[in-house]
Amino acid sequence: MLYLVRKLNESIIIDNDVEIKVVEIKKNSVKLGVTFPNTTTVLRKEIHERIMQENLQAINSFKDIESE
Repeated sequence: MLYLVRKLNESIIIDNDVEIKVVEIKKNSVKLGVTFPNTTTVLRKEIHERIMQENLQAINSFKDIESE
């Protein structure tokens, strides 16, 4: 994992087209702004994990049907 230190209003650029900027810093939280192409999919990690789990279940049930 890469750790970066940024101050308020500072950014990082990923792959030339994704910008992550520190927008606000509060006591126990940091607000980030993200600029990215409209073709990019963005999901919260817990949603992404749920989708991946459902996809694996679907693949396994398909394999079960094929083996019958």
